[in-house]
Amino acid sequence: MAQWGQLKLLDPKYQEQVQQLYDDYFPMDIRQCLSKWIESIDWDYVAVEESLATVRFHDLLAQLDDQHSRFALEKNLLRQHNIRKLKRNFQDRFQEDPVHMAMIISRNLKEEQRILAAAKSIETDRENTQTSMVLEKQKLDNKVKDMKNKVQEADQNIKSLEYLQDEHDFKLNTLKNREHEINGLTPKQLEHEKLLIVEMCFKLKFKRGEVVGQLAEVLNMAEAVQSDLISEELPKWKKRQQSSCIGGPPNACLDQLQNWFTAVAESLQQVRQQLKELQELEQKYTYDNDPITQQKGLLEGRALALFRNILERSLVVERQPCMPTHPQRPLVLKTQVQFTVKLRFLVKLQEFNNKLKVKAFLNNSLPKFPNLNVRKFNILKSNPKVMSMEQYNGSLAAEFLHLKLQEQRVPGKGKKEGPLIVTEELHSICFESELRQSGLEIKLETISLPIVVISNVSQLPSGWASILWYNMLTSEPKNLEFFLSPPTVSWGQLSEVLSWQFSSVTKRGLNDEQLGMLADKLLGQKAQRNPEGLIPWTMFGAVKSQSEKSFPFWLWIEAILDLIKRHLLSLWNDGCILGFVSKEREKSMLTGKCPGTFLLRFSESSIDGAITFTWVEHDLYDKPVFHAVEPYTKKKLSVVSLPDIIRTYKVMAAENIPENPLRFLYPDIPKDKAFGKYYARDTEASEPMDVESPTTTGYMKTGLISVSEVHPSRLQDNMMPMSPDVFEELKRNVAPVLQCWNSPKDMLD
Repeated sequence: MAQWGQLKLLDPKYQEQVQQLYDDYFPMDIRQCLSKWIESIDWDYVAVEESLATVRFHDLLAQLDDQHSRFALEKNLLRQHNIRKLKRNFQDRFQEDPVHMAMIISRNLKEEQRILAAAKSIETDRENTQTSMVLEKQKLDNKVKDMKNKVQEADQNIKSLEYLQDEHDFKLNTLKNREHEINGLTPKQLEHEKLLIVEMCFKLKFKRGEVVGQLAEVLNMAEAVQSDLISEELPKWKKRQQSSCIGGPPNACLDQLQNWFTAVAESLQQVRQQLKELQELEQKYTYDNDPITQQKGLLEGRALALFRNILERSLVVERQPCMPTHPQRPLVLKTQVQFTVKLRFLVKLQEFNNKLKVKAFLNNSLPKFPNLNVRKFNILKSNPKVMSMEQYNGSLAAEFLHLKLQEQRVPGKGKKEGPLIVTEELHSICFESELRQSGLEIKLETISLPIVVISNVSQLPSGWASILWYNMLTSEPKNLEFFLSPPTVSWGQLSEVLSWQFSSVTKRGLNDEQLGMLADKLLGQKAQRNPEGLIPWTMFGAVKSQSEKSFPFWLWIEAILDLIKRHLLSLWNDGCILGFVSKEREKSMLTGKCPGTFLLRFSESSIDGAITFTWVEHDLYDKPVFHAVEPYTKKKLSVVSLPDIIRTYKVMAAENIPENPLRFLYPDIPKDKAFGKYYARDTEASEPMDVESPTTTGYMKTGLISVSEVHPSRLQDNMMPMSPDVFEELKRNVAPVLQCWNSPKDMLD
């Protein structure tokens, strides 16, 4: 398939990258109309041969003429008009510099190939993972199916055994009765009947041995499946749940795991019942070396142990503790604020419905470090919950909806300081229940993932940093002393989790370019973005002392996320914001671009989250000059949106008419095309004496304009001069705005 055809089949996120390669300077329409011809040319070679580039330029115009003729035959007036316009614009741009055209096409084709390769690589990995998961599921499904079939086969054999034993008993009793009759059997007949009974007895013994062997085989199969479930599938699900809690892919449904657990439990229940039936048969008839007598105790013990084991592992936390006010920040709980948690019992048997009462309590014990002096809490509104069948999916579940944590206060005693700060203290919520069935008593318990308890919402970002770090590096829920000596994390692990933080609250994660900038920030450029590079907790999330000027990396990221959610969500989702770009990279990206090309990036020095734009101009010697404005904070963006700031932004110098230096969003998207749909719409004000609308004031509306005052030497020569009177009047009018807004600084922040 041609390259362009492959690109059209990609996911939207990759097609968006392709769209960014094309603009009005080199329209995508030309790429699509002439895709076959364009891909047939070696543009790398053309780009270094000026004469050949000229030939190819005229060839391209001829190709456009051919397209125009085709549309003329089809009487497609709109396409004819568009082709004529494309050809005219193309001639204006590249007539004098066809090599530039060849370079653009060569670059775009290479970028397309890179996008295709990246998409295919990810798709291949995804397909391999999905195939592996499907094969594993099928393998386990087959094991469960074989186990259930073996149980049914054993059930049929037990019925056959009952029939055979009844027939044996009947013939034996009949023979005994006829032996005492006067007109009984002849010796020959008697001998024949005895031989038949002996033969039947052999069949009976063989059948008993076969049934006992089948039940032993069923238990072996159940043990193997149970081992897979408890040792592999359940831990995998819990690991997926951990990833889901910190923004990763949505956690896989528990229903499949529940079906497997239930199938094993049902099979074990059937085996236990079948063993009772064998015991009844044994009581009616037995003999030396009877396999039922020899094996029933062992089989009953194994069946009971397996049944107990799977029940003890079946209580799980389906939905981890979370405050409804912060659904995207589970496991961080604030005192006196309600939180919810949901449990499920994976063995879905009707006999367990409404039989299990679950209690919740906080486990603050740290056995290895008894002197940590961590805070103690009480769980309020923790009345036991009964596990019942849910209507929508039939699962056996219980949900705590109104739990609260209250810190224990000891009167007259000051708080002892421990080695851990509040947001590094880990606690766990434990859940207990008891199951009583047919003389069987089983204690059930499970534990939540570690939680961080805060007393002020300002501690939420630091608490979330602890949750991220813990769930990246360990799966042991009882490791509450984790932050006494927190391990390092590799950049490969952290980069994925950082991207999750954005994709979980927006429609866009972080791309390789953005992650590369963050890698340089954490590891340094000398590390060359090594996936194995290690980042310590002290750099990522540890709270700094007041004497330290720096702030944790995560608090910077969290502030940017909050900025995006509050003021920049649509711009971020549409890809207008590059965001994470270093100053050096910013310069290299803008170099060679048209004057007025700008990009949006986040401030690296603002702990509260801020965004700035940087644009390029050319001096008298055609060298690039870069300008950046002081970053816009949440406070400023709450007054005027960023698109409107960009639309109305002005640079003013003495004796010059203010102008907006922002023309193209990087790489070369016209400003109004990129941001036009976000501009505030103007509304007409009513007349002051408008009796039709008495609720309106009738005043002329005002708006804020972001103006930067600079020295005239920093402006381009093409700005129009103004008279001193006009300048003074304009300066007087915009002075209040200058006090509220910012002035440009060369490569600020």
